[in-house]
Amino acid sequence: MNKPYFISEVSSNHSQDLERSKEFIRKSAEIGCDAVKFQLFKIDQLFAPEILSKSKMHADRKQWELPVEFLPELSACSKEHSIDFSCTPFYLKAVEELEPYVDFYKIASYELLWDDLIIECARTNKPLVLSTGMATLDEIGHAVSTFNRHSSAELTLLHTISAYPTPIHEANVSAIETLRSKFGCQVGLSDHSVSPAVLLRAIHRWQASAVEFHLDLDEHGEEYQTGHCWLPHQIESTIKLVRDGFSADGNGEKAPVPSELPDREWRADPADGLRPFKHVRKTFNG
Repeated sequence: MNKPYFISEVSSNHSQDLERSKEFIRKSAEIGCDAVKFQLFKIDQLFAPEILSKSKMHADRKQWELPVEFLPELSACSKEHSIDFSCTPFYLKAVEELEPYVDFYKIASYELLWDDLIIECARTNKPLVLSTGMATLDEIGHAVSTFNRHSSAELTLLHTISAYPTPIHEANVSAIETLRSKFGCQVGLSDHSVSPAVLLRAIHRWQASAVEFHLDLDEHGEEYQTGHCWLPHQIESTIKLVRDGFSADGNGEKAPVPSELPDREWRADPADGLRPFKHVRKTFNG
């Protein structure tokens, strides 16, 4: 198994501030992420007018929109820090707006049923990451087939629980294997639990190929209070734990390793069962 690909999800924590957005990229690279992801939506193309006219809470999310003009600088900043840049399109024209800048597209769980959006992403022939929260296997299968009919690019599914935050006992990370067996593609985890235990189990037991998580810099992001965002020091220690675990695999050969060599001759001598070997005893000075 290869090391998992870590994606930090900025979501709406950027506060429409270009420098803060760049700091998310810098911090994501610093803590060991492979990619950083934003969201591109327009509130009047995300929610139906019947909702926006009746819900101030939803209408106020206009302040969460990522300005399209940020895209060139965010992409350039990502390249500067050797980290992939991605973004979730939430309206059809967003796919075109993102195409010059993103290394891959991501489609959110709430848009999994929207064939037209999947097709627009597929036609770019860029890789697609697709979250599967709330979906049935039949719904996921339809989305996979729709993408594969229009693209030969790589598709990665993310097992997701669309609860913010996700209770650990509902994380259901064994569904990663269900998706892999059913669809034969790369499968990872989109986390909303903020639990190292969930991430470690998903990676080391169920071989998640990618892990996406929501990041906030300082507890001041729009979504932090919901409880599903990691802070940098939290996820950094978890990423390090994961990578340290992989470094422990070694080459599989059963032979003495360098750190053991000084003790080899302090084993019990087979002639009398006493430590160390007899030739060491003869020259031992304490």
